Amino acid sequence: MTLSAMILAAGRGSRMRPLTDHTPKPLLKVGSKSLIEWHITRLAQAGIQQLVINHAWLGEQIENALGDGSQYGVNIQYSPETEALETAAGIKKALPLLGEHPFLVISADIWCDWNPKLAHYMAQSLVSENALAHLLLVPNPEHNRNGDFGFANHRVQTKGDTNNYTYSGMGVFSPAFFDSVSASIPTPLRDPLHQAITNQQVLGSIYQGQWADIGTPERLQQIEQCLAQKPEQAMISDSL
Repeated sequence: MTLSAMILAAGRGSRMRPLTDHTPKPLLKVGSKSLIEWHITRLAQAGIQQLVINHAWLGEQIENALGDGSQYGVNIQYSPETEALETAAGIKKALPLLGEHPFLVISADIWCDWNPKLAHYMAQSLVSENALAHLLLVPNPEHNRNGDFGFANHRVQTKGDTNNYTYSGMGVFSPAFFDSVSASIPTPLRDPLHQAITNQQVLGSIYQGQWADIGTPERLQQIEQCLAQKPEQAMISDSL
């Protein structure tokens, strides 16, 4: 199964202002690369070469910076949005570019040293477990102490009193997951997720490595300091 990936890059990044007033959030630098370049580099190293990137706010800057992806060893197609459609509708709009097989989705505004090679196993799990999505979850950070979802028996559940985790912004989805979503009505991912979780069709995995949601200038500075202290964390581990 050939695996493609979609990088979500259409957000306004309001909490990052003034940094995002003239630069789209995915192009903000973390060390030597922009946020989105970290993802593209890791995807290329993992052998995932067919990429789709959606954009809205200052999207032409993203296309100008990344081009067709050949400088990174990948092929990039773009799904521009006149107005940001939110996650689920943005992905639905891009489905014709993603094909009919499960695909990896990555939020551009996170930094993580997770190995995208593992997305192949996540895609296979959707077929073997008759599921529609496989989310990568992380331990709850300080800014999201209560988490987003429960987790038990390898499946994502509605958030409970204990054993909750945070959605990392990465997951593998079947195109069928978006059957109920309109490509023209802004729809967050939580809407179809709620239904799929109710139907026990969402798998999950826990990642304990380096992860950061770059939601504020302070968090951007924190991950830069972390990389400066431990530059080896910027490398993809060869271990699976």
